Amino acid sequence: VQLQASGGGLVQAGGSLRLSCAASGRTFTYVMGWFRQAPGKEREFVAAISWSGGATYYADSVKGRFTISRDNAENTVYLQMNSLKPEDTAVYYCAADVSMAVLRSNEYKYWGQGTQVTVSS
Repeated sequence: VQLQASGGGLVQAGGSLRLSCAASGRTFTYVMGWFRQAPGKEREFVAAISWSGGATYYADSVKGRFTISRDNAENTVYLQMNSLKPEDTAVYYCAADVSMAVLRSNEYKYWGQGTQVTVSS
């Protein structure tokens, strides 16, 4: 499985971005997650979605502002980010794993290369 994240960029505070993660291979049975890493900080969980899309999970810091979704026909996962704040600035990574046990952890087996999101104040 290979993951390709895209959609990052520079946006003003209060703005929106949509990240995409395109997967090669059949990932429709995989749990998919988004993580981020800001300079000088550890990588942290942002959001995750079950294989069916029926269950979603969010970090408290993004709940109500970010929405994760997936299109299994297109092997793509999205992260809609609204009401962005300067503290959302980070490199965002998508990840995939067969096991729901990894959900909020950094133990996902497959990782994309990351896309930079910069939010200016």
